Amino acid sequence: MKSQARVVIVGGGIMGASLLYHLAELGWTDTLLIEKDELTSGSTWHAAGQCPNITGSYNLAKMHAYSNRLYPKLEAITGQYVSWHASGGIRLATTEREVAWFRYIEGYAKAIGFNMQIIGPDEIRRLNPFLTTDGVIAGAHTTDDGHADPAGLCHALAIGARNLGASIVRKTRVVGIDPLPGGAWRVRTDQGDVTAEIVVNAAGCYARQVGQMVGLDTPITNMEHHYIVTDPIPAFVERGVEIPVMRDPYMSGYFRQEQNSGLIGVYENLGLREAWAPTGAPAWDSTAELFAGDLDRISFWLERAIERMPIFGEVGIRRVINGAIPHTPDGGPLLGPAPGLRNFWMCCGTSFGIAQGGGAGKYLAQWMVEGDAEINMTEFDPRRYGAYADQAYSRAKVFLDYRMTFTTRLPGEEEPDGRPNKVSPLHDRLVAQGAVHTETFGWERPKWFSLDGRTEVSGYGRTNIFDVVAEEVRAVAERVGVLDLSGFAKFDVSGPDAESFLNRICANAMPRKAGGIGLVHPLSRGGRIAGEMTVTRFADDRFYCLSAAAAELRDLDLMTQSMLPGEQVAVHNVTEDRGVLVLSGPRSRDLLATLTDADLSNAGFRWLSGQEIDIAGHPVRALRVSYVGELGWELHPPMDAMAPLYEAIWQAGQAFGIANYGLYAVNSMRIEKGYKAWGNELTNELTMVESDMGRFINFKKPDFVGKAATLSAPDRPLRIVYGELDAAGIDARGAEPVLVGDRCIGLTTSGGYGHRVKKSLLFACVDPAFAAPGSRFEVYVQGQRRTATVLEHPAYDPDNLKMKV
Repeated sequence: MKSQARVVIVGGGIMGASLLYHLAELGWTDTLLIEKDELTSGSTWHAAGQCPNITGSYNLAKMHAYSNRLYPKLEAITGQYVSWHASGGIRLATTEREVAWFRYIEGYAKAIGFNMQIIGPDEIRRLNPFLTTDGVIAGAHTTDDGHADPAGLCHALAIGARNLGASIVRKTRVVGIDPLPGGAWRVRTDQGDVTAEIVVNAAGCYARQVGQMVGLDTPITNMEHHYIVTDPIPAFVERGVEIPVMRDPYMSGYFRQEQNSGLIGVYENLGLREAWAPTGAPAWDSTAELFAGDLDRISFWLERAIERMPIFGEVGIRRVINGAIPHTPDGGPLLGPAPGLRNFWMCCGTSFGIAQGGGAGKYLAQWMVEGDAEINMTEFDPRRYGAYADQAYSRAKVFLDYRMTFTTRLPGEEEPDGRPNKVSPLHDRLVAQGAVHTETFGWERPKWFSLDGRTEVSGYGRTNIFDVVAEEVRAVAERVGVLDLSGFAKFDVSGPDAESFLNRICANAMPRKAGGIGLVHPLSRGGRIAGEMTVTRFADDRFYCLSAAAAELRDLDLMTQSMLPGEQVAVHNVTEDRGVLVLSGPRSRDLLATLTDADLSNAGFRWLSGQEIDIAGHPVRALRVSYVGELGWELHPPMDAMAPLYEAIWQAGQAFGIANYGLYAVNSMRIEKGYKAWGNELTNELTMVESDMGRFINFKKPDFVGKAATLSAPDRPLRIVYGELDAAGIDARGAEPVLVGDRCIGLTTSGGYGHRVKKSLLFACVDPAFAAPGSRFEVYVQGQRRTATVLEHPAYDPDNLKMKV
């Protein structure tokens, strides 16, 4: 075993092998994969091997689609048999909500390029003549799906990596990982030590234990999962044509042909069990481990599978496989840098590792080698979880995710599992006033307020709370509204070098005057957008930086890991020290004037400035900014002052018609103002120019991270545009394809209804040939092609007069 390597990957399953292969493809061959036993001997070897394209996330679907393009070629590339079966797949729908979900995915299938059609019961029976379609109203037929031998795929990727120059050692267990001066790592094994520049945790079911070696509490829970293989089925032998892989919410699972036998997998809704309970941790000497089959636990679902495929009931059971599969709280993989650590990456946590493994390895390798991936990696970044995502939280969320694997979730639906977790001091007060919360980075945040006791009936179209949100918007536009956004990430950056430090890591220049506020964007070395922050300068050497709640750990890492030796700057995370009340509307100044002696006039408190003032006897950082396009202030008091400050504002606000509002209303108003959102329009896929954010780059200042790459960036067919949609009751959400004739020219990134302007609005990433104001194209929304027109200016108050009043 070599004693040094640029990259050490811990774990020899499909994820580790894929990453090793794709790093080697990009030229990183000084790499070493360490496996404690044999390749695939964790959860890879016993996987069922299905590779569907259909999944509820656009970026995850890109991973699946890449895997399905790669796997059929691996045998020719490496000589390793992988047993690829190009069977196609059909997911069944028994409700209209499932069909609506199909239509949404059918849209972005057009953008990604995999073939999907929504078909009826007759066509389903033609493709699978053994199926009963009682209760089935449609199917999503994805012809590029397949299934393969998981061990064969993993070995093929390993062979391909070795052929390119990478190294693999087996029967070698990692026993410790220690940081070294300078940022490298010592990987201790039972066969000796290896010094690595970068370490990757690809340890599958052991990922939590490997994370603990470096002080991480990785949010992974291992679950038991059953599938069975039947005795040979004569009808399969006689037909000679393989049926598609079937996925069926009625039996909460999947079934397919396994040579001439049947294979049935179940995600049971009741009685589900954590692997290796109660600790959830496998023994280090465990290898190729299966648990005792528990057919009683899954019998209800097996009976339903036989209802669907009566021929399954004509034969006996040959094998019962009950193995462990790792899951994360939201069901997505952990791909990216580990929080708080330099040069330690995660490539684990996928519950559909075979389907996702090829794409996960490709796009993570791009991020590691090139600094950015070609797809939006935000939803996979391990730093989307904080300290709140402990073992109890992870278990609660994973149990939810497991039992809902084949349950269609509609936009806006909320589940209570693992909640509430992080709450502001106003949580209970707002609930008593009708607040319906959503969860962001563990924080409970008001989404809308139910004043008459109604609950939202979720869906892709405008829902039964459309008028409720309209009233919240009207309150902000005509009177005054208040919103608790305490989950904002907040950082104090101070020291003699604070200004030069922030200028170096951000594209825009820092505000020069005390009290000035600026919108700034850190970039990657390749010039892609790495974040967005609002920065207030409170003194020559003191800045207050705000960013999205979900970006807290990303931005903390970016700042703390960007400091140069000897640089005199300190970064303090004050997210939980300060709350945020957003006060918005034409009466906001009048209201605040009753609670403070500060001069709130334009002369005394100009737009885009911040001051430290007293409000109702509490010290507050007051920022005159607005994400909703009205006169207003963000108020940042100490967290323990949130409750009394809110009560003072609420009581004083009665004379001005104050109302609570939530994030639904915020989205409506921000899109009317043409404000782009981090994670949607502002992502690692795009440069500032491509995102139409060039006005926030200051090329006159000295070198900043990403400047050279921005100046030399190639001209790619990518531009963010803003437009109006002829919506007919269903607004764009993001990930809908943009079409000109039969050609897909882009994709929506977000959308919504603007209640003040009475228009459906959207952002889209399109070919620059269609970016000029007045350009028209069509957007495929819920099976309909709707016309969109590019707008030159924000739909609401394009001159910002209302915010400056």
